Amino acid sequence: MQADPILYSFRRCPYAMRARLALTISGAAFALREIKLSAKPQAMLEASPKGTVPVLVLPDGRVIDESLDIMRWALMRHDPEGWLARDDGALVTTNDGAFKHALDRYKYPERHDGDALTHRARGLAFLELLDRRLSTAGQLCGAERGLADAAIMPFVRQFAAVDRTWFDALPLPHLKRWLEQHLASELFDQIMQRFAPWSPDTAGVQAS
Repeated sequence: MQADPILYSFRRCPYAMRARLALTISGAAFALREIKLSAKPQAMLEASPKGTVPVLVLPDGRVIDESLDIMRWALMRHDPEGWLARDDGALVTTNDGAFKHALDRYKYPERHDGDALTHRARGLAFLELLDRRLSTAGQLCGAERGLADAAIMPFVRQFAAVDRTWFDALPLPHLKRWLEQHLASELFDQIMQRFAPWSPDTAGVQAS
């Protein structure tokens, strides 16, 4: 039986980012296996045939392959900052639904045969909602960061990076401050370390 959970991850994937954020803040020991999306390892596909990251394989063989489930699994084991108390299921659902839909079509219009600017405007409406919410307390569910912040921030980061000049000109001061604080945090720096892609011929990278 393996000693620690194994996390199949891709560094830039926002779903994988939020799983790594929760695992890391919880202090969980896990073996990180960075993958190449163009060459997914067979071991990952056997664990989760849908072939998307993140995938967490527990020592007893159970598999968790939804990012929010991984976050909650880790935080239910140990939640030193009280992230579970600062969650908003409806807001995260909007992020993962309408906002992610707009983000994909804004970033990759050629894949979706859509108008990038139309979807950018739809995504902006969500950013404006976040900015208003952040104006009251600094984080999405209060004064301290929590699960909602960690679950949503990687997607806002990706949206902002599509056209940074346009994003920087937006009148969203609270959102921009919130995003920059998270990106500059020690936690984010820790989960964004670069690792070579894992293969069965190389040892897994141990993270904690």
